[in-house]
Amino acid sequence: MPTYSAELIETMRAVLEEVMTKVPLERATPGLKAHMAELILKAAAEGRTSYDGLLAAASDQIQTLLAMLT
Repeated sequence: MPTYSAELIETMRAVLEEVMTKVPLERATPGLKAHMAELILKAAAEGRTSYDGLLAAASDQIQTLLAMLT
């Protein structure tokens, strides 16, 4: 199991909060937020650790997740 620095954890939290602002409010459920967090964690585990890299990884999946949950 990977371990993350406190700085990276803060970056991941900030990315999660930003990406959730891109989700329509009526669709921003705790379940969707959990899925987005999982995507961010997976991206970090794969070596994407910059804010922009994590944000891109999560943002690219918003429409896919929303379609799956419809």
